[in-house]
Amino acid sequence: MRYRPMVEEDYDAARRLWENTAGMGLSDADSREGILQFLARNPGLSQVCEEEDGTLAGTAMCGHDGRRGYMYHVAVSTSCRGKGAGRELVSRALAALHEAGIAKCHLMVIEGNALGRGFWSGTGWQEREGLVLFSQNT
Repeated sequence: MRYRPMVEEDYDAARRLWENTAGMGLSDADSREGILQFLARNPGLSQVCEEEDGTLAGTAMCGHDGRRGYMYHVAVSTSCRGKGAGRELVSRALAALHEAGIAKCHLMVIEGNALGRGFWSGTGWQEREGLVLFSQNT
């Protein structure tokens, strides 16, 4: 696997990966325009991995608000799972946050996504209790 920061040209392949990843929630914010705006606001934080033939195999969207980091759309293609790609993508994104002076990162997992919850708890992330997420359109 080759790892590198995510760039604009990765969008189409990333979108296909996300659409084919069970438990992945997508919204209007995941449009090309929305993702490119996120990448521009958070340069070098989001990561991808590619197979030797250049096929995009994984993503980890990452950004921060100046005090906390946030991770989204961590996904690895079915054929590349179990080889450490997800862990490496997350590690690289966390290292980039650390380098930017961000000491903590949060993420959200859809409640019924058992595979995602298992990955995160299995890699040392702690599920928070006592928090409720509120959202509203602007």
